[in-house]
Amino acid sequence: MDNMQKYIQTLAPKAQFEEGGQYLTTTIEPDALRKVATGLKEKGFDYLMCLTGMDYKESLGVIYHISSSNPKEKETVIVLKTSTTNREEPAIPTVSDIWEIATYYEREAYDFYGIIFVNHPDMRRLFLREDWVGFPFRKDYVVNDEINPVPTKVPDPDDYEAVPSYSLNKEGKLVKKTKSLFENKDYIVNIGPQHPSTHGVLHLRTKLEGEIIKHIDPHFGYIHRGIEKMCESMTYPQMLYLTERLDYLCGTMNRHGLCMCIEKAAGIEVPARAQYIRTIFDELTRIASHLIGWACMCNDMGSITAFIYGMRDREKIMDIYEETAGGRLMVNYYVVGGVAQDIHPNFVNRVKEFIPYMRKMIEEYHTLFTHNPIAAGRMKDCGFLTKEQAVALGVTGPSGRASGWSCDVRKIAPYAAYDKVKFDEMLHQGGGTFDRYMIRLEEIEQSLRIIEQLIDNIPEGDCRAKVPAIIKLPAGEYYQRVENARGDFGVYINSTGDKNPYRVKFRSPCLSLVTALDPMCTEQKIADLIMISGSLDYVIPCIDR
Repeated sequence: MDNMQKYIQTLAPKAQFEEGGQYLTTTIEPDALRKVATGLKEKGFDYLMCLTGMDYKESLGVIYHISSSNPKEKETVIVLKTSTTNREEPAIPTVSDIWEIATYYEREAYDFYGIIFVNHPDMRRLFLREDWVGFPFRKDYVVNDEINPVPTKVPDPDDYEAVPSYSLNKEGKLVKKTKSLFENKDYIVNIGPQHPSTHGVLHLRTKLEGEIIKHIDPHFGYIHRGIEKMCESMTYPQMLYLTERLDYLCGTMNRHGLCMCIEKAAGIEVPARAQYIRTIFDELTRIASHLIGWACMCNDMGSITAFIYGMRDREKIMDIYEETAGGRLMVNYYVVGGVAQDIHPNFVNRVKEFIPYMRKMIEEYHTLFTHNPIAAGRMKDCGFLTKEQAVALGVTGPSGRASGWSCDVRKIAPYAAYDKVKFDEMLHQGGGTFDRYMIRLEEIEQSLRIIEQLIDNIPEGDCRAKVPAIIKLPAGEYYQRVENARGDFGVYINSTGDKNPYRVKFRSPCLSLVTALDPMCTEQKIADLIMISGSLDYVIPCIDR
């Protein structure tokens, strides 16, 4: 990375670099941000993994984790930091025209910290109401129910259809402009937040011209619980229970990511037995999640039988969870240092019985639905997302790989026991609805293949390392990625050396998935919206956090 450091130095001579960090990390002035960002994009750093707002008390800032969509040998990540001391009107240049997903990431930072991104096209709040007073992630924010009472009436549509943007005048002062999201003549259909096929409380404001979709404006925040803010008042072991309530269908993998981030920061070595058990549990979770994703998508298209089949087979995994961990949906099995207790004596046999059963059921799924000419006809030639669009919007996981993007974190940055097994990263080049449908069924087979290689080779020994009664991470910043069932799930921790984190950020793969709805559905028929949406398999609590 020495060459990249020199390159950044030529773009921003005042850049300051941190020594001994996890990634190449540099702090630059806001006026140099766009030049550095553009230069990195030209060098192939086209994937904005995560954007994190920060309150440093004396200043407000933003942290950008940037990577390449084409890592050749190993994971390559560059971290940019910038900040402003103006807390009254904090202004930082937008990078939404450089990395498209920043359009939503920057809205989130504005929502929680009040950071205004200059020349951003849409500076609305992302999760909170437009009439919310204050910015709750700031360290000086005071909770006051009188200032922000529970609303008793439905908000006026004009409140969230007015789109503000900010620019700088010649004196360097912020100038606010407002435009309308839709015109009076536009025909708008509200889909959700109560619609059963939005897969959660999601609100899609959909502009139509006849049956044809012209624009989709997603509204989030209906189940925003402030989980990242809650973490700031919790100890590290307490935080684990919140991760499974983000994406509840693959919560085990989210919890894995947080455990690994804490373990690496604290220098805790996880026993080999725990690593194997974690990997097996992760892949069982991936299968269970893909099963319910397949079942719900088929149900959205009218196949109740397929839904019942998927739920039936998912129950077998839930039973395996329950016998070993005690939990079913919220498994609560991983702990800092390993797993809570050893596997049940029946675990190995039950898993080995499940593998051939599941393979047989996949054939049944194809007979029932994949080869159904009506289903295939609806899915093919519909809802396309190119590889370039997937990278720009950070669409990872099966949906990204269905567009030809090799983005599997298990391959890019192996963790747990993934370097001990052979498996294929499933890739499709079409980027259509049928590709996203197929790739999850193919990934189930690869998960079975991974489990098959590990189940008879679980090492003997401890399943949990000894950890301090009170865990304190060394002061610094830590980031960990895992491949959950929907893509690249990231955990960022900023520690001051205390038992509580200073800042926690969870990188949601589902937020990127929903942002892809607009380019995928534009010029498609309204009848296909729910099917395309189901093919993305997003989970709303993961977005709202």
